[in-house]
Amino acid sequence: MGKYFGTDGFRGEANVNLTAEHAYQIGRFLGWYYGELKKQKQLDEPAKIVIGKDTRRSSYMFEYSLVSGLTASGADAYLLHVTTTPSVAYVARTDDFDCGIMISASHNPYYDNGIKLINAKGHKMEAEVENEIEAYIDGEIHEIPFATKKEIGRAKDYAAGRNHYIGYLISTATRSFKGVKVGLDCSNGSSFAIAENVFKALGAETHVINNEPDGTNINTNCGSTHIEILQGYVKENHLDVGFAYDGDADRCIAVDENGQVVGDLILYVCGQYLKKHGDLNNNTVVTTVMSNLGLYKAFDAAGIAYEKTAVGDKYVNENMVKNGHALGGEQSGHIIFSKFATTGDGILTSLKIMEAMIEQKQSLAQLAEPVEIFPQILENVRVYDKAVAQADEDVQKAVKEVEAELGDEGRILVRESGTEPLVRVMVEARSHEICREKVDKVVKVLREKGHVIK
Repeated sequence: MGKYFGTDGFRGEANVNLTAEHAYQIGRFLGWYYGELKKQKQLDEPAKIVIGKDTRRSSYMFEYSLVSGLTASGADAYLLHVTTTPSVAYVARTDDFDCGIMISASHNPYYDNGIKLINAKGHKMEAEVENEIEAYIDGEIHEIPFATKKEIGRAKDYAAGRNHYIGYLISTATRSFKGVKVGLDCSNGSSFAIAENVFKALGAETHVINNEPDGTNINTNCGSTHIEILQGYVKENHLDVGFAYDGDADRCIAVDENGQVVGDLILYVCGQYLKKHGDLNNNTVVTTVMSNLGLYKAFDAAGIAYEKTAVGDKYVNENMVKNGHALGGEQSGHIIFSKFATTGDGILTSLKIMEAMIEQKQSLAQLAEPVEIFPQILENVRVYDKAVAQADEDVQKAVKEVEAELGDEGRILVRESGTEPLVRVMVEARSHEICREKVDKVVKVLREKGHVIK
């Protein structure tokens, strides 16, 4: 990760550590950078960059700042307006754009925001380009010339691109959803303008909550990070299934007809379905190290192989692209279907779950029943130096002892946070009590060795 760009873009509190000036500088660099690439190819045309945003109040400010920077450097900016991150990725790769920009802080509170960069193939921007942008922001790269006269770029409405994406989502469905009662929690975010239209077009009896964004209520007691709201709604209204999205709709958490959460189990339900139809490339599902042990045991029983990556859909996607896998995802609800998308897509994920249910004539609870999710405890320990704390010999010894004690009936994972001074201690086991005991054992050593901030 760089100084400003992490695994999911440049993120921070709006006008505190992510400012309008940062957005302007990013626009200035990208407009110049892609313009130079055009010139090298002897193309006499401006760079084309598509921009989407979520429903945060600050998203408008960042959109205008980016447009100012892009056009000042000679690029044309195409505005999708309020839309989802996966829609920007789709439009960038299908409509011949040089790159895409999404303004969103995903599941973060409304006062945060972020700038996600997407390349022309719909994947997350290459680290080399992000590193150059950081160098420009820090004044380490020469001043970029301003475009003048007819070379100054233009901003163009491109709401049509969002409509193309909606049409594409509808086209991926294999059956009508008629007769199925579906609940959607749009998190007062980007999906409010898309998800309901898609499900209604496919014939579902669609019940929607948290679809009235006001700029400050995105992710507030709703969506994928507050799944209890959808759980109650599905049970109270006797719905067949429910789907909750995050602020930019690249995540999906499902709720079955009994109000039970289906997180990791999405990979099992969809993996089994793809395998039955011969569409699970390499008979392999890509997961992260945070996926539940119960999921792996279910994969073993089903004869499905799996690979583990570091936490982050970026790493899942890299593995899938490199090895040609069809399905991958992480516990947080980022699920990637490589045949249909280049990034996690919450609405697409919900459509694929519906397909598995309808084609197999089973409820979501029935499809997920073979998976026994192991109890899990994750404790975030604030430390003075996370690298030193994790490398401590006594801490390592305690971790190895826990591994030996758990054997095949559990696991422990100790890792550093990518963005905070935290060591995350996670244990999965057959009971909550065992999890608590093993987590406490490692945390106790961290405290005794003086690593923990009091």
